[in-house]
Amino acid sequence: MNITLNQTDSTNAQLKVALEEADYASKVDQQVKEFSKKAQIKGFRPGKVPAGLVKKMYGKSILVEQINKLLQEEISKYIKDNDVKLLGEPLPEPSQAEIDWDNQKDFEFTYAVGLLPAFNLPLDKSVEGYAVEVDQKTIDEAYENIKRQFGKTTNPETSEEGDFIYGDLKQVDGEFESKTLIPTNRVVAGKEQFIGVKAGDVVKFDIRKAFGDDNAALAHVTGLSKEVTADLNGEFEFTVEKINRTEEAELNQELFDKLFGKDAVTTQEDFDAKIRETIKENYDREADNVLNRNIIDTLVDNLNIELPADFFKRWLQVTNEGRLTTEQIEENFDKYTKELKWSMIKNKVVEENELKVTNEEVVNSTKEKMMAQFNMPEIPEELAESMNNYAQQYLQQDNGRNYINEYEQLLAEKVLAKLKEKMTVVEKTISTEDFKNLSF
Repeated sequence: MNITLNQTDSTNAQLKVALEEADYASKVDQQVKEFSKKAQIKGFRPGKVPAGLVKKMYGKSILVEQINKLLQEEISKYIKDNDVKLLGEPLPEPSQAEIDWDNQKDFEFTYAVGLLPAFNLPLDKSVEGYAVEVDQKTIDEAYENIKRQFGKTTNPETSEEGDFIYGDLKQVDGEFESKTLIPTNRVVAGKEQFIGVKAGDVVKFDIRKAFGDDNAALAHVTGLSKEVTADLNGEFEFTVEKINRTEEAELNQELFDKLFGKDAVTTQEDFDAKIRETIKENYDREADNVLNRNIIDTLVDNLNIELPADFFKRWLQVTNEGRLTTEQIEENFDKYTKELKWSMIKNKVVEENELKVTNEEVVNSTKEKMMAQFNMPEIPEELAESMNNYAQQYLQQDNGRNYINEYEQLLAEKVLAKLKEKMTVVEKTISTEDFKNLSF
């Protein structure tokens, strides 16, 4: 066997593999013998089928299978031993000569190869991060949301602003009719018509004016799609059946327990501190996500390297056959290029810093996420074994894809943590309002 790599330019090469009969013959003969032991052919007892007959009937398929297996093994070994940095995998050349599997003894296979260049990480670039200051307005809004979310629904006789009014909505000169719930705070024009009404009252209004010509609001009220509501207009009648009102929850021990667990918080002061802490943690997490994106964008945008673009497009086409068209690849090629660059950066950081993720880290991370879903701060001793089994079962699902996804996420987190150590982060203090208005 002879494998050669001929570089055609800075980013492309041709890989040739020459096979002689001696390279594969023993593997084919061994597979024929194994097949003979298992084959069930009429007229022969199991395990007694002559090897010659098996070779005559199945020899070509066995030959093709063993040569393909040998090619995969030897090409992978060659790439690893010679430390060849490839984009994806070698792709068979379409111009390759037709193979005569019945008569050929020696074979030559040719592959197109995309080469990835050596590069240095642009770690001298600074990135912007944010320290979010939680103001009193944000705290007050959180309190209002909590009171509404955990409040009790009542059905008063007469409506007030902020109520939800349930009833029958009917088009005056049309066919539309449906039960619906009208939120009074979504009414833009003529809101006073919906205030002070009670069961049995009928309200007449222009639906497009009432909801400010907002197709999304119209879709919400009618249950129709935004496309359909674009043509919806005219007079409507709404017959009131019931008033729904949410009374704000009281800030008492019952609410404290619902939010943070039994007796975790027992005083108003502790509740205030916990709410502020929780909001701060949420904003810190969001700010960290923004910093991560800024690091990725900064490194990718400043990684000026030449890539095998034509090979990359062909590789995307081959590996996504039936899922990506040529037009889609062209349209999104900048995005695919950025993803490739980030993958190269990650691999370099992992290699240079010998970053690893252990199986224990994967399992523990999975269990932590499961606990968070059930709002469990820690695993009770009696559930420890069951939780471990649940995590293992989850990670094995989808042929281990869940394990790979968790592993890759943890590895990416370690890469970003290492990059934060090596790059200059310029932290800017910002209010919650300004942070929410940032365009990401």
